[in-house]
Amino acid sequence: MNGELKIISGSSNEPLADAICDHLGSKLTPCLRDTFSDGEIRLEIQDNVRGCDVFVVQSTCAPVNYHFMELGLMLDALKRASARRVTAVVPYYGYARQDRKVSPRAPISAKLIADFLTTAGMDRLVTIDLHAGQIQGFFDLPVDNIYAAPVLLDHLRHREDDMVIVSPDAGGVERARAYAKRLNAGLAIVDKRRDKPNQAQAMHVIGEVKDKTAVVMDDMIDTAGTITQAANVLLEHGAKDVIACATHPVLSGPAIDRLEASAFSEVIVTNTLPVPEEKLKCKKIKVLSVAGILAKCIHNVHTESSVSVLFV
Repeated sequence: MNGELKIISGSSNEPLADAICDHLGSKLTPCLRDTFSDGEIRLEIQDNVRGCDVFVVQSTCAPVNYHFMELGLMLDALKRASARRVTAVVPYYGYARQDRKVSPRAPISAKLIADFLTTAGMDRLVTIDLHAGQIQGFFDLPVDNIYAAPVLLDHLRHREDDMVIVSPDAGGVERARAYAKRLNAGLAIVDKRRDKPNQAQAMHVIGEVKDKTAVVMDDMIDTAGTITQAANVLLEHGAKDVIACATHPVLSGPAIDRLEASAFSEVIVTNTLPVPEEKLKCKKIKVLSVAGILAKCIHNVHTESSVSVLFV
């Protein structure tokens, strides 16, 4: 054992942290989170954590840089308060899309964030559906990249449609294939050409979607440009219904307007990121909870049990 279990929440997604505590039968450790008049973050852990096994729950939703800095300060405070082990539970790991140099003189931002969190005092990272799995190699400490698949699969299995799982681009084929295998469904790919960041143009479909329910599977929905164009192409190829399914509801910029106007009958996401009430007015959006999976992961890490039992 690594001392008493303590769970602390940052300001990004406290409802998720509360739900995790409900599953574990514990309460959040009190923490003062405030800002000084010039915008600097003021933070103080308001309970004794010496010798404890502490888990800090913080998603890096907008404002991304503020929440990363708040997480770093919490890790530093816990390290200086002599916590025995500090695990950062980051359901959505920001900057993960910048995992390599795509042009001259560009940063590898995902690596910089990894160094920042490690220096701040993190001993272990728990995250869900990393945009690129190889980011785990940016850390010289244990990383548990768990999957939201059990939650999403359970929801999809209740549908009696003849489904085909669709990857909206070539990069997501492995993810779509894994879901298709577990649902005993077909697999299709939308050929996509991207000209500028956050702008994509879908071209044609590889695979059979005619008269089937097409489930467009992705790890995140940001501006929703990719998946809404994919939906239109799938309908043009004869799909009878189109559903969007993604782990991380970033939903930035014109995302909600695009989803409202899209061909999707349902948009399934999880609560790795909080979805504000004004965005939930979009009746197509259905939010599933990953609190149970994260609670099991935290329990297994705390008790030194296997985390791989959570994989499907």
